[in-house]
Amino acid sequence: MQTTFPRMMLDHAKQRPNAPALREKVYGIWQTTTWADLAQLVRRIACGLHEAGMVRDDHVVVVGENRPRLYATMLAVQSLGAVPVPLYQDAATTEYVFPMNNAEVRFAIVEDQEQVDKMIEVRESCPQLARIWYDDPRGLRHYSEPGLAALDALIEAGQAFDAAHAGFFDAEVARAQPQDVAAMFFTSGTTGNPKGVVHTHFTLLDRAGAGARFDKLGPTEEVLAYLPPAWIGQNIFSYAQWLACGYVVNCPESAETVTIDLKEIGPTYYFAPPRVFEGLLTNVMIRMEDAGSVKKWLFHTFMDVAKRVGPALTDGKAVGAADRLLYALGDKIIYGPLRNTLGFSRVRVAYTAGEAIGPDLFTFYRSIGINLKQLYGSTETAVFVCLQPDHEVKADTVGVPIDGVEIRVADNGEVMVKSAGLLKEYYKNPAATAEVLTADGWYHTGDAGFLDAGGHLKIIDRAKDVGRIMGGPSDGAMFAPKYVENKLKFFPFIKEAVAFGDKREKVCAFVNVDFEAVGNWAEKRNLPYAGYTDLAAKPEVLELVRECVEKVNADLSADAMLAGSQISRFLVLHKELDADDGELTRTRKVRRGYIGEKYQLLVDALYGGRKEQFIETAVKFEDGRSGSVSATITIVDAKTYPVMKKAA
Repeated sequence: MQTTFPRMMLDHAKQRPNAPALREKVYGIWQTTTWADLAQLVRRIACGLHEAGMVRDDHVVVVGENRPRLYATMLAVQSLGAVPVPLYQDAATTEYVFPMNNAEVRFAIVEDQEQVDKMIEVRESCPQLARIWYDDPRGLRHYSEPGLAALDALIEAGQAFDAAHAGFFDAEVARAQPQDVAAMFFTSGTTGNPKGVVHTHFTLLDRAGAGARFDKLGPTEEVLAYLPPAWIGQNIFSYAQWLACGYVVNCPESAETVTIDLKEIGPTYYFAPPRVFEGLLTNVMIRMEDAGSVKKWLFHTFMDVAKRVGPALTDGKAVGAADRLLYALGDKIIYGPLRNTLGFSRVRVAYTAGEAIGPDLFTFYRSIGINLKQLYGSTETAVFVCLQPDHEVKADTVGVPIDGVEIRVADNGEVMVKSAGLLKEYYKNPAATAEVLTADGWYHTGDAGFLDAGGHLKIIDRAKDVGRIMGGPSDGAMFAPKYVENKLKFFPFIKEAVAFGDKREKVCAFVNVDFEAVGNWAEKRNLPYAGYTDLAAKPEVLELVRECVEKVNADLSADAMLAGSQISRFLVLHKELDADDGELTRTRKVRRGYIGEKYQLLVDALYGGRKEQFIETAVKFEDGRSGSVSATITIVDAKTYPVMKKAA
């Protein structure tokens, strides 16, 4: 699109000034910001920032939950030709140091007291940080930090400046060009320092527009913005596409009220990583366990009907009259109320991405009439590379290349992408930029995959993570750790998994159980437990996990290419993997190399044939305190299966 984000905002304000642009729930009541309100707010913030000394190409950190005034702030920054840099609101202070120094950040705009405290602390390592503004004043009345002020004060100063310089804002917006830098997103840094991914107005809006055309999105859509704005997935859906389409973005009151707010809003367009869909379904199944016998029988009976014919109906395929009638009845008494309970009664299009989603989970949502689809993309591609067309949805692929995208598979199996949405560069990192962008415009995704006969892309693993088994009966077999981990995580009882096996004679794995799901399972069986560590060590829980592992092994044995990736031994970790402990990224991706080094003692025990191993691990608590968790971990052997030969 040959325009910019601020111009699109002003176009909406001119064409439909009284239409809702944003809603925010405050003290239980939804407050609406119209496009006209938004335009006025952006104008005043931009003028205030200019008076505070912001100039073109400055980088401005924005930290907080999804809030209308923080969205307005990003638009105001872009209006001046400066660059918003959203960072994760739940990150530790030390995680801000590299991005802020790398981007030479002088200004920060944050949500509340928690973020102000982090910015004050980070100043020791980032002395160039001159000004900090906050949206929510609660708890900040007696702060006297130099350069700290309320966003309200900035808006008031901007209003006065605008009154005295009426043409300033419009002239600044007019100066911006589509090829100007619009935003910078820092990668999760799984193997080192994060990299600043630089995107222009054109790259972000081009992909936002392509995705909107693909699913026929328009201004009548309702979206719930509840994932971190620093994640480009949320940023595209609730910022770039919001401005491209002009639909309404709804901001929940807090993380704790998201499920309630979801039901109240009833979004028509929804996006979430698989873990959110897993959590929603787990809550449903836990509640169903507590239901009466009649309700439970009705649920399971009609869910059998849904699994048999629901996906076909969602895909618009022919279904017999009797099954269609049964499904219609099920929709009245089970599926409809269930969609309403989940908050999906109005969903027209729902997407999941970021990790593979389990086939059973995927099929469940589609079987009850929710048009759940998968997409493929990354921060560097402005998200939209492949999307699944309606009526062509497959559980094991991520869709077809959409408008403006070319895909080719390199000789080593790596997926290559050419698109108008590719990053401009990695900020101040020409070597890393040259590694991923070829001279003729192809982007190295780092993913291993292939296009099937129907033109759908199937991703196997990260190309650099695909290894080989060395020695033993599976010598030379392919090892795809992420593929194995995802298969384990398809079970509701398993929250995280880490597989090892490259250049080893067999595959072993660490497992984190899902505390809520397994805790409920244990309570139903009158198994007492005192916290996660105790629950994870229960022999009954180890047996439950062993059954899951062996089901994965049986499934892998049917794939001649990946049969060697079957898990021979596993253990259930004594603590949950945590981003605060460096074991996961902020987008909950496993840092496999770091985990392998941190828990080398356990890896050695798995491969050394030990039956148990004592370990003590340092941890960080939510309140900032440090402590340790210790346990004697049992190591479990799992059954593996011979490769199943395909019938002639």
